[in-house]
Amino acid sequence: MNGGDLPPYARALGIEVDHDEGGNPVLFVDFSERILGRPGFLHGGAMSGLMEMAAVAALRAELERRGEPARLKPVNVQVEFMRGGTAQRTFAMGTVTRAGRRVALVNAECWQDDRRKPIALAQMKILLSAAE
Repeated sequence: MNGGDLPPYARALGIEVDHDEGGNPVLFVDFSERILGRPGFLHGGAMSGLMEMAAVAALRAELERRGEPARLKPVNVQVEFMRGGTAQRTFAMGTVTRAGRRVALVNAECWQDDRRKPIALAQMKILLSAAE
């Protein structure tokens, strides 16, 4: 997956693909005014958006490996904010927990300087339907 594969929402936030880890894309966003929350901190919605894009990217990569293109429709997302994101590069990666014929469950984590200290975690349920 490359940056051109990301949806317009991701590009609007400045989200890009950093590298591939075990078949899952690792995304990042550099701190900027467009994702600023309170002074000096990343906006919670920007963290949520980054994790959503990472979850979708991981699911697309999994479906591509299987040769099963599908349309994705997010049903819900649950986000747990662990600590404030500061003014630095932020990373996120999704991991597919389950991808059946109709529903996929994907976890995502968001971190900055130390991956062992996530700043936020997310779980998403995504409906799958035949690609048109």
